[in-house]
Amino acid sequence: GQRPAVDHISFQVEPGQIVGFLGPNGAGKTTTIRILTGYMPATSGAAKVAGFDVFTESLQARRQIGYLPENVPLYTDMRVREYLTFRAKLRGMPRADRDKRLKKVTDMCWLGDVFDRPIGQLSKGFRQRVGLADALIHDPKVLILDEPTVGLDPSQIREMRNLIRSLAGKHTIMLSSHILPEVEATCDRTIIIAAGRIVAAGTVEELRHKILGGSRVIVELRGPGPQICKDLAGLGGVKSVDLEELDGWNRLFVETSGKDVREEIAQMAAKKGWNLREIRLEVGSLEEYFVQVVAQQHMQQKKAASAA
Repeated sequence: GQRPAVDHISFQVEPGQIVGFLGPNGAGKTTTIRILTGYMPATSGAAKVAGFDVFTESLQARRQIGYLPENVPLYTDMRVREYLTFRAKLRGMPRADRDKRLKKVTDMCWLGDVFDRPIGQLSKGFRQRVGLADALIHDPKVLILDEPTVGLDPSQIREMRNLIRSLAGKHTIMLSSHILPEVEATCDRTIIIAAGRIVAAGTVEELRHKILGGSRVIVELRGPGPQICKDLAGLGGVKSVDLEELDGWNRLFVETSGKDVREEIAQMAAKKGWNLREIRLEVGSLEEYFVQVVAQQHMQQKKAASAA
């Protein structure tokens, strides 16, 4: 209808980078991925993959891509060996290259134990691995992974994370996920999309420091609570100080404008004779920032709808 799923977004992924593509349900992530992989035409605009236009040079662009969709479409009556061989043939790979790549991706995706089993007998986690092996079989320049850790147990998630990291440099990777700690641990850059528009982009570290309040210092001191709060609030860069009493200690949450005031707090504690038990800098997580920017986008949409 009249509602754009993707609204004038623009971004670039440098060769060899791993970029996290985040957004709530309905944000436009899957639509963007479908456009880039040639599954869906855009109504306007342009997109290139490895230098090839996905609209006018679709076949050349798709040859550069390995795509792992969220729900991997597999032929469940085939054995793993048969399926991957079939997919390599569809890619036009000569037999010598095919056999070599088959062994490579089987080892990379830990499929040796199930190589001759029917796909229909495999768990969801193993099917996810078969889908990843399929995406890697032709050694593509670009990997587009949509929720690659769905259905994997914690140890498999760790292995998948290590595998994705090992592919960086040789492959350019676009990783869509709802598991934000995975993106923090895996990606070089992050793009956050909401309501079809990019609302934030940058490295994980850059996004962390954009959180409202910048950062905060958590301190545990023994001394006169009200006086401690007053003195800490007077430090440059401190926005607010909240006090919580804990077993005779004062636990203080010192909100800053991004400045690290730990050294000044430690010096003040020594000068005033306050016992210091803990002091640490707490920067925002990607999850906090994600919730924040999506909420802001939602509020802007509501205001625009009210004005209309």
